Amino acid sequence: MDTKITIAELLAAKHQSRKVAAVSCYDYTTAKIVAQTEVQMILVGDSAAQVMLGFDSTLPAKMDFMVAITAAVRRGAPNVFLVADMPFLSYQVTVAQAVKNAGRFVVEAGAQMVKIEATGAHLDVIKAVSNAGIAVMAHIGIRPQSITKTGRFKAEAATAEMAAELVSLAEQMLNNGASSLLIEGTAAEVAEIITQRSGVPVIGCGSGPGCDGQILIAPDILGLTQGPHPKFAKSYGNLADQTIDAFDTYGKEVQSGKYPDKEHSYHMKRGELERLEELLKNKP
Repeated sequence: MDTKITIAELLAAKHQSRKVAAVSCYDYTTAKIVAQTEVQMILVGDSAAQVMLGFDSTLPAKMDFMVAITAAVRRGAPNVFLVADMPFLSYQVTVAQAVKNAGRFVVEAGAQMVKIEATGAHLDVIKAVSNAGIAVMAHIGIRPQSITKTGRFKAEAATAEMAAELVSLAEQMLNNGASSLLIEGTAAEVAEIITQRSGVPVIGCGSGPGCDGQILIAPDILGLTQGPHPKFAKSYGNLADQTIDAFDTYGKEVQSGKYPDKEHSYHMKRGELERLEELLKNKP
């Protein structure tokens, strides 16, 4: 990707009915690979707390950690549209703190947009961050940071009443300055209605094909994750098995002495070994 993707390109894609492919990834190496593909957007999600650090929820992700990995992703993918995830308690305490933390992602990590898991209680945060000149992606539907309150996640907007509430919430987000929406775990029919009624790009995560774009986490796409997966998670590779085979083969070669061999070792210049042996022989 030779030119940097901006919000203008994403808006143009929406108006021209071109889908946006987004990936959630968390490190320089993966980002550098993603940057060589047709993917237009990277979200550095707080799901890094689970995928990278092994926690059972996104809640332990801290601001300093998120800023650091977002900056790493930006270095790996300088031209992909970059969204940074505002972690738990980075925007819920005060509006001023929310603006300051959002600004850190822009100034320190090169993010072009921040994502906020939002309810009606966060409209003032959405508005303040947007008024500060920072683009906001409002995350509605299933909100992983609410796990301690809900106990478990289930598909959103399964009834007409719930759907109407979510449609209204989406409109409130837009009215308060959201530049994009992310809809997670929501009935496909409702996500499509919200997308059609929104003038901004709407990215779906397990919310059906009617959104302007889709996002999956990189480890799921690559087939690196093991164990239960969300219904919507589709793997496009099977790298877990290949990775296990690679590590296993490496372990066996080290143990058998096959690795490292001559080809994978550094060597002295011609004649220098003999000189060294003479030096050591004559050493008192």
